[in-house]
Amino acid sequence: MTTFSKTFLDESVTIIQKLDADEIEKLAIGLGAARDGGGRLFILGVGGSAGHASHACNDFRKICGYEAYTPTDNVSELTARVNDEGWDTCFSEWLKVSRMKKGDAVLVFSVGGGNREKNVSVNLVKSLELAKDVGAKIFGIVGRDGGFTKQTADACVIIPTVHADRVTPHTEGFCAVVWHLLVSHPALAKSKTKWESTK
Repeated sequence: MTTFSKTFLDESVTIIQKLDADEIEKLAIGLGAARDGGGRLFILGVGGSAGHASHACNDFRKICGYEAYTPTDNVSELTARVNDEGWDTCFSEWLKVSRMKKGDAVLVFSVGGGNREKNVSVNLVKSLELAKDVGAKIFGIVGRDGGFTKQTADACVIIPTVHADRVTPHTEGFCAVVWHLLVSHPALAKSKTKWESTK
């Protein structure tokens, strides 16, 4: 008898096998080049991906020596912008105040990548349009077909869909796998993590 746990784990193995290692490599090299050129990293995510953004900021700063930020770490500013200006511009207006510029990078974590026509994660769409306008690099780790993030990104890893009912848990779970790969990558890692440095 096949259990749900076995099914979910089998799906996870399939995703690992289908992940595009070349695109992950391109993402690592691109992020490393932006950092080495003096650029900052702005990480964007909504819902569970907002939690990922906060965790990843820590990793990129501490392990990779990257000047990294996420708007969702400042709840007061975020909720003020949503309340006063609206959801769709809450990230892009934050990026304007942060003076995002050419040489900086944006990294999106998202299940769908944003879609203006379907009115889903339009705050990501507007942020990426701003990034394009100023000449910042765009990177993503997303699910489904990649949405607007995939359309505009310099490098974008798509977490393959293996079961339509479990797109979100698989995308969010493997987003964490991919970003931990990135912060361990020789093109990015500068410091050892605590347990690896403790013999």
